[in-house]
Amino acid sequence: MTQSSGADVPIVLVHGNPEIDAVWDLLAARLVEAGRDEPLRLSPPGFGAPAPDGFGATAADYRAWLVAELEAIGEPVDLVGHDVGSGHAIGVAISRPDLLRSWTVDGLGVFDPGYEWHELARVWQTRGAGEAWIADHLTQSDEERAAFLVDHGMDPSIAARVAAGFDAAMGACILRLYRSRLPADLAGTSADLGALAARPGLAILASADVLVGTAEQRRRSAARAGAAVAELPGLGHWWMTQEDGRPAAEALTAFWSSLAP
Repeated sequence: MTQSSGADVPIVLVHGNPEIDAVWDLLAARLVEAGRDEPLRLSPPGFGAPAPDGFGATAADYRAWLVAELEAIGEPVDLVGHDVGSGHAIGVAISRPDLLRSWTVDGLGVFDPGYEWHELARVWQTRGAGEAWIADHLTQSDEERAAFLVDHGMDPSIAARVAAGFDAAMGACILRLYRSRLPADLAGTSADLGALAARPGLAILASADVLVGTAEQRRRSAARAGAAVAELPGLGHWWMTQEDGRPAAEALTAFWSSLAP
C-alpha cells in the first residue's frame, strides 16, 4: 500500500495547563512549512476559551467537549494532545476512534500503575492548598507568570503570550480537572489502554519532561497502547516550543508520513 503524508487530513491540536493555544505557535508554523494545512487549535473550556454555564471541568466533561468538537469537523483527524490535553485526546481515542485517523500524546506515562503525580499537581488536588496557589498566581504580573513558565522550560516568546491568558476562570477549571483525575480515577483509563490500538498512535517522549512519568512508565504505556515512540532528546514538558518547534514537527510529520492512506 502506498504511503501518504496525509496532507489533506485535518490536524487538531489540544493544549494543556496552564496554557492557551499560543503554546502551539512555533510548531504550527513548522508544520505549515512542511506542507500541512494550518492546524486547527481547540482550546478546552477555561483554557483560553469560555467555560459554558454549568460546565463541570471534569475529565469526563472535557472528553465530551472534545468529542463534540471533532464530530463537528466531520472527518477523521490527526489529533495531537499535550499535558492534560493528552488526557482528553486519550479519552476520545478510546471511546470514539472513528473520529481519528491517528492520535499523538505526551502524557501516556500518567496511566502507568506506578505513576505518582508531580508536586504541583498534588497541590491543585488538595483542598485549601490548591485555592491558595491559584489566588497567589492571580496576584502576579504577566511578567512574573511568564518567568515561572520559562523556568519550567517554555520558550520565552511563547511564555509571554501564554502567561497573559491566565485568569480566575482558568484557575477554577484547573482545580476541578485535577481533582477529577486522582489516582483512583485514572485506573479505568489505565485498564483501557489496549483500546488505543484501534488507531495508529504516537507517544512523544521528551527526555527532560519530568511531569508525565519516567521514560520507562511512558514506554510501558505506549507498548500497551500499541503506539510508536518518538524520542525528543533534551527537550522538556513544553517540547513544542523548544528549538523553534522543529524537532517536534519532524517527529510528527515522520509519523504521519508512515501511515497508510
